[in-house]
Amino acid sequence: MEFPIKVALAKAVPTLPDGPGWWYEPKFDGHRTVLRRTDDTVFLYARSGRVVTQYWMDLAVAGMELRPGTVLDGEAVIWRDGRLDFAAAQSRAASSVSRARALAVRHPASYACWDVIQHPDPAIGDLRSRPYMERRAYLLELLADVGPPIQPVPATDDPDVALAWYEALQSDGIEGIVAKRATASYPSGRRGWVKVRHAATEDALVVGFTGPRLLPHHLALVVGDEGGPVRLSARLDPVLAARVGAALGGGTVLGERRAQGETYTRVESDLVVEVLAGAGRHGTLTMVRMR
Repeated sequence: MEFPIKVALAKAVPTLPDGPGWWYEPKFDGHRTVLRRTDDTVFLYARSGRVVTQYWMDLAVAGMELRPGTVLDGEAVIWRDGRLDFAAAQSRAASSVSRARALAVRHPASYACWDVIQHPDPAIGDLRSRPYMERRAYLLELLADVGPPIQPVPATDDPDVALAWYEALQSDGIEGIVAKRATASYPSGRRGWVKVRHAATEDALVVGFTGPRLLPHHLALVVGDEGGPVRLSARLDPVLAARVGAALGGGTVLGERRAQGETYTRVESDLVVEVLAGAGRHGTLTMVRMR
């Protein structure tokens, strides 16, 4: 298996799918993270493929309890006062390495795991072609004796239970429900899963900005699947601009590019933001928050 891998993605839908063969999981609000246990150490990868181990060292230490050869897919999250705190997870991911370690002492991270990509047994190995239910069984087996902060997410095939989760867990920081076909393989790099979110937003990858780096005017965004057209956001308000500028501080500048008739600064980044849904292919993208 080559690393980094392309993670599975989910397509936003307005209502939960129903019928035989669907399974449902709560959608945790944190940072998408692939956890890889090698013979000697643990690597953590962001959705973009960038190595982010140094920002989540508490999870890397916990990952040493896994069997060598295990590769998991999940979300790095932070619980505060009984609910998920996305802002705390964002602060950790966007901070310097030294500050990230200080934040880990104050607010330790957890790993909400929903899939196993590679099994440590070489006879089983790469699980991406196996059906969801088989991968789920292997996941529960591998994590049975590991315990917090690495834990499998709940799952159900009962749509009424999923709807109850959707309605009752929002106050705990659960942002929606992800639905998966029981017989489906792991959809690497594709939107093979579906998600229902409380907020009417879409995820967009930040690939650049206009204006000064620390207080950008507009963001250059790729909405949905990476590799799509680059679009510019509406002008950022000063508070959001400052937060985005801080998060982009460590990204490598790749030069200038053009989008929608404007010049922007291209930057290497795994920063994901939420934009209001429904703007269409050419409509203005309004940023709501950082992911």
